[in-house]
Amino acid sequence: MGLKLRRLAATLLSSPGANSSPASAADAHQAVARATAHHPPAAPPAAHHLDALLAFGRGSRLSASALATALTDRLRAAASGNGDAAVALKCLVLLRILLARGAFILRDQLVAALVRHPASGRNPLALAAFPLGRSFAAATWVRFSARLLELLLLLPDSSHDAADADYLIALPNPHVIAELSAYASVADAVRQAPPPSSAPQHNGLIWELIRLAEEDRVAAERNIAARVHEMGERLATLTLADAVELVCVLRQVEESTSSPADWKWAGLDEAVVGEARRLRERAEEVVLRRTEQERRLVRRGTAGSMSVRVLTGGGGCGEAVRFGSTRWSSTRR
Repeated sequence: MGLKLRRLAATLLSSPGANSSPASAADAHQAVARATAHHPPAAPPAAHHLDALLAFGRGSRLSASALATALTDRLRAAASGNGDAAVALKCLVLLRILLARGAFILRDQLVAALVRHPASGRNPLALAAFPLGRSFAAATWVRFSARLLELLLLLPDSSHDAADADYLIALPNPHVIAELSAYASVADAVRQAPPPSSAPQHNGLIWELIRLAEEDRVAAERNIAARVHEMGERLATLTLADAVELVCVLRQVEESTSSPADWKWAGLDEAVVGEARRLRERAEEVVLRRTEQERRLVRRGTAGSMSVRVLTGGGGCGEAVRFGSTRWSSTRR
């Protein structure tokens, strides 16, 4: 998690909208407006509109910055007033796809814009209070998708295979546990998807979001399994603090197996959860051993530095003063 947060902080050193030329900004806003038009409200963005947005990442940093600003502006506008759920959903679909398929320079600018909007300084994905408006179902999917996208931004850089053994073996224990926690949070968020009743069969836009959420769940499941296996190889090297943290994260993984009725795709595979449960039981044993070892060290340290009374005052029966060392054990005034 620390590495990812440092990468996010680095992107904030440059404002995505500060260096956009007027021409590229106008082009980006037009392309975004076409891709996120309200009508038809139940249709996902067209493929040729998506290709046009991806092209902004194959140009200069200015063009990528302009597109990032245009998309976040459009999302903020859709969330204002009574809210336009259809436009907001299309923005979220595009952001999710661009973050997965866009060129590095485009992903970099999108992350910076989503972490802190260049104009308002606010988080454009903070849509937990998105207006329910006239379409309760669409609004609930806006809230769900925005929250899921927030968590996806905290995952390791997608430029490499995050489940690759060579990548994992190079990470210190706290980083592996932190990444396991990040993927567990994604799995937990997917599990809380709105119920099937909020996904009409004719609404292709919502079903596109469901498809993307299922992809995120599958990827999270794969990465959770890889990190559970990796931590199983490292149990003997864990400190007490790391072991306690691992137990807490694994409990979160165990809770991600259940999903709403008729929404089986949203929960983690039982085999992965079973591996996490077995590792959690072993990690709890490590916690007990490490706790007992620390208690012994504390008792030993207490016995070795037991204070000795030193008498002060006349006649050898004055006030007793305690010292934390035995160096004064033979001192008497």
